[in-house]
Amino acid sequence: MTVSDDALWKAARRDPDAFGVLWERHARAVLGFCLARTGDRGRAEDLTSTVFLEAWRRRRSVELTNASALPFLLGVANNVTRNADRSLHRYRAALSRLAPAAAAPAGPEDDIVDRIDSQRAFDDAIRALTVLSQGERDAFALVAWSGLTYEEAATALGVELGAVRSRLWRARQKLQLALAAAPSGSYKPAPQRSV
Repeated sequence: MTVSDDALWKAARRDPDAFGVLWERHARAVLGFCLARTGDRGRAEDLTSTVFLEAWRRRRSVELTNASALPFLLGVANNVTRNADRSLHRYRAALSRLAPAAAAPAGPEDDIVDRIDSQRAFDDAIRALTVLSQGERDAFALVAWSGLTYEEAATALGVELGAVRSRLWRARQKLQLALAAAPSGSYKPAPQRSV
């Protein structure tokens, strides 16, 4: 018989092995969410570790509201990635104020070029999401990329079900308009406004 996430979460307060089972069940989904949000595998792996570290730290003070721990974990992942994005933005802004470094000589590393091309394609997809407000992007990521139900996404985001529904509707409308207006491969997002 499979032990429920809720029972494992309660057992994890005194038994680290129970938390390990939760990690085994949900690490892949959390990693996928972080990868979709960042577009960088190494960063996504680091963020996944941070999510589970934060969940471990909060295991005694948080009560799950669903039978599954995944909405809680993805809610933590959403906050962790958002904080990491802010830090990265500040870091890049600081770097942009420094003098540019000399370019390194090119080498015959064809596989690196292929990886860079793949990364650029993924970055283009991530940039397309900049037409969305933060709330719309969060709801879209949880439902479209992570496969949560609207109810689970509402729990993860700490908002009402109706808010998730309206955010997803607006997100789909905006993405459809933005992608239809741009010729293939030339999508340039408008500057993002905060909501």
